[in-house]
Parts: sequence; structure tokens; C-alpha cells
Amino acid sequence: MGDFGSSYAERKSRFMKWLSKFFRTWSNRGRGGRHLQPSADENTVWPAPPRSLDDGPRAQKDKEDPDHAIALSFGEDFKGAKDHQGYRWGADNDEDYAMAPQDSLYPPSHRPYVPAPFYPSGYRICGGCKQEIVYGNCLGCMGTYFHPDCFCCHSCHYPITEREFSLSGKNPYHKSCFKELTHPRCEVCHQFIPINAAGLIEYRCHPFWSQKYCPSHEYDNTARCCSCERLESWNARYYSLEDGRSLCFECMESAIMDTGECQPLYHAIRDFYEGMNMRIDQQIPMLLVQREALNDAIVGEKNGFHHMPETRGLCLSEEQTVTSIHRKPRIGGHLLLVLRTQHQKLIRKCEVTAILVLYGLPRLLTGAILAHELMHGWLRLNGFHDLIPEVEEGICQVLSHLWLGSEVSPSITDMPSTSAAAFSSSSSSSVVYTSSKKGLRSNVENKLGEFFMHQIANDSSPAYGGGFRAAIAAVNKYGLRTTLEHIRLTGYRYLNPKAEKGICYVLSYMWLESEIMSSSSSSKKAAKPDIEKKLGEFFLRHIANDYFLPGYEGSYRAAIAAVNKYGLRSTLEHIRCTGNLPT
Repeated sequence: MGDFGSSYAERKSRFMKWLSKFFRTWSNRGRGGRHLQPSADENTVWPAPPRSLDDGPRAQKDKEDPDHAIALSFGEDFKGAKDHQGYRWGADNDEDYAMAPQDSLYPPSHRPYVPAPFYPSGYRICGGCKQEIVYGNCLGCMGTYFHPDCFCCHSCHYPITEREFSLSGKNPYHKSCFKELTHPRCEVCHQFIPINAAGLIEYRCHPFWSQKYCPSHEYDNTARCCSCERLESWNARYYSLEDGRSLCFECMESAIMDTGECQPLYHAIRDFYEGMNMRIDQQIPMLLVQREALNDAIVGEKNGFHHMPETRGLCLSEEQTVTSIHRKPRIGGHLLLVLRTQHQKLIRKCEVTAILVLYGLPRLLTGAILAHELMHGWLRLNGFHDLIPEVEEGICQVLSHLWLGSEVSPSITDMPSTSAAAFSSSSSSSVVYTSSKKGLRSNVENKLGEFFMHQIANDSSPAYGGGFRAAIAAVNKYGLRTTLEHIRLTGYRYLNPKAEKGICYVLSYMWLESEIMSSSSSSKKAAKPDIEKKLGEFFLRHIANDYFLPGYEGSYRAAIAAVNKYGLRSTLEHIRCTGNLPT
């Protein structure tokens, strides 16, 4: 036993020295409060787990750990010996001793710290599939890496294999896909709209239909619908009328082709006028004609103002012979063939001889033209003569706009404010008349009606566009009936600008003269200083010599001559009746 104890003590001493040195080295490495240091570009320091509340001094722990390790290593050699001189092994005590460090390190109130995953240098995650890139080629882009098959176009979702690609935000695209998404295509030739010399994408766009097309199509004889103004697409041909006009499919669906087909619409619009207390008693003939016949009738008409570059309706007041469309043309492919016409002698029985409308237009556009021309007839039949174009054409456009509004939005609640105001002031009845005897129209026809209303409201001509905007503002404010009565009584006749300027300066001259001449002074004040009289004489000389009237030369002299000859009141009455100075 003594030899055994001596050898055991030596072995224990040597083992203790080695084990202490081992644990001391490991303690310095493992308990330093840091994990493995990442590379310089991913320098992240993780904090050490919190220390246990009952973590004893380090020396004591170092002492206990080797003893415990020796006990476990020699336990097998002396298995079965319960007691030995100077030493004691106990299974229960050893188990308790082994569990003690774990309980002290992780008490219930302090759970173990679990740091975020750390990827050492060279460890790459795919930005597409979010998996590790283990082997093979990879792509570096936008600050991350991708498997070659994971770097996909955001539009078509196929891999991007080209060396160049487009980037929008953080989304990559094939250059072709990005062009499809952002570069506009021409809606006529269906090609990408070319870039001009300045490097810009230049195209034309219809203000209502938003049809985008290459600028070249305005000059390359591309057909344009004579009704809705849209250009013909290369994959859909338009119908060609005999007089050279083109008609798209949507407009062709409701086009009115002959005089007989138009009669129900004409009578419906007359009923529309009657519903607004504007009954037209005379039976005014209505004819659908070709473009050439309409132009010939305009040449023979002495009165009236016509919309350029093309007039689509005319209210005749002269006797003429007109060629009208007697029977609708036959359709052959995309051509309208074999028009049957007849000559008709128009005899004047009242202030209005007939109403002519261009054939081949959609129902709503034909009705808008009829409503406009019927208003011309109503004005003439009710004593509205010599109106200036802005007033006459403007109020006629208002009636055309109101009729379109009643067709597109049949109920009073759905009507635009212009229509509602006109109806509320024009009729004492609470029932609003709608000219259409049909059911609800298709969305295509309603869209066409909205376009025709847009055309009226945004016309650029002074007479039709400017006149409509002034007239509709008056109708919205005062009502249609009051506006018409105001036109009848005041300011509706054409006033010659030179007559207006001339008579105004006559009054200015007369007042200056009364101020200067003490014998006829209107101010009843003391005599003016000489310097003020000189100024007054200077202004008189400038008026007499038309120095203040560029563009109106001679207007003052003509007006003062009329006043000297007929007197001021007679001259003003003549201007009110004729719009010109008396001669």
C-alpha cells in the first residue's frame, strides 16, 4: 500500500502540473470575452455572456476543476473500492459536484446569451435564394452576391446572362425588358418611338384619347378618322368614304348615311328644343349632303360665319339647288360605294331655307351639328339679326353641348352643371326631357359623346371656342332664358371697333375742352393755371391727330364729324342699331 500511495502521489503531482498549465492556457483563450475575430470588412465584436451571480474566484475554480477531472480519470481504476486511506470516491458526490458548475453558471433568471449568426470571411449568402454560396461561380452586384441562376430580371423573372443590364431602384432588368416597360410605343406603327437629334423621345399625343404616335405619321398620309380624329393603326384599316374622308370602326357603328335615316334624330332634337320652351313652328327642311355639295352651298350663302378648316353643317337662308344623299351607300370591303343622290330645289319660305349636314358621321356628332344649326334657325326666326360671330356661334355651341349632355347623361342628376343650370332656368316643369327614345347606349358611344363635348369646350377658335366659353359662363350664372333675353336687348349687335374707339375719344375730347374753356367749364372751379391749360391743349391736339389711337387712325375724326352733323344722341342711337357710325 505504501508503494502504491507513493507512486500515486507522484503521478498525481505530474498530472496536476500538466493539467493546471493546460487549463490556464485554455482559460486565457476561451474566457477573454470575444468570439473569433472576423475579417476587416466584416469587423463585428460580440459581447461575452453575462457572468453567473455565484461565479466564485478564478483561483478557487481552477483548483476545483483539476480535482474533479482527476477523480473522474482514476475512478475506473479503483472501481468498487468505497474507502481508501486519505481518499474517498463517491458516485453521488461526484454527480452533484459535476452538476454544480452548470447550475451556478445558468440560474433561472439569467438564460444563456445566444449571439446572431456570424459568417466568417469568405462566407457568402445569395441575394436571390438566401442560401450559402458554397462552390462554383457567383455574381457580385449591388453590394451582394448571387448564384448565376438567381440573378433574375424583375419583369420576366428569367436569369440575366448579358454583361449589361438596366437597374431601376434595386430591381435589375434585361435591357429589352426595361425598354418594353419604359420606352413608349407608337400606337399607329407599333414600333418604339424613335429618339430625336437631341437624344429625347419625341411623340405626339391626342389630348382626349391619349393616342401616342410618331411625329412622322402627321405627314406620311396616315388616315385620320373625320369624326374622332384618331389615326389609323397599321393593323386595323378604316372605312373610306367617297368624298375622301376616313371613318374608324367605332364611329362607323352609329354613322348616319342618308337623309331618311336622319329624320328621326332631327325630329327628336326639335322635341328637345320644345322641351326647353324654344319651340320651332316652321318646318325647316333637313338634308344630308356630301362635302362638295356643302362647300358649294357655303359659297352661295351670303350670311353666316363658318368653322374652318372644314364646315360640317349649314343653316341656309338663300334659295339654292342642293344635291342630297337619297340612299345610303353600299359597303364593299373597306369602301363605301354607289351613293344615290338627288337634286333638290330649296325655296325660301321663311328666314331659314334649309339645314344641311355632312353625311357619314356618328349619330351623336350628327345630332350635335343639328342642334347647333337649329339654334341658328331659332335665332333668325325670333328676330335675332346681325349678331357678332362670338355671340351667335357661342350660344349655338351651348345648345349643341346641352343636347350632347342630355344624351350622354340622360338624368338631370347626372348632367354637367352647364346642362342642369340651363334646364332649371329654361323650363318650369320638373320633368327633364331626354331626346333619346332608346335604352342606354354602349360605352363606346358614350365615350364618343364625351369627346364631342370636349371638342366644343376646348375649341381654339375665337368665335366657336371663345364664344362658347363666354356663353356657357353666362348660362351657368343666369340661365339660358335670361341670357337669350339679355342678348336680345343689349350689346348683341356687332360694334365696329373704330366706331367704338372714335365715339369714346369724342367724349374724352369734349370733357377736356370743357375744362379748358372757362366759359363752358363743368367743374365750376376757379380758372386753371396757365401750365394746366397748356397740358389740356396738348392732350386735345394728340386726340385730334390720332396720336393715342395706333391701329384706329381716322376713327376720332369720323366720329366727331358724325356728332357735328347729327348730334351726339342721334349718333349713339345709330351705333346701337347698326354697329357703325352714320355717314
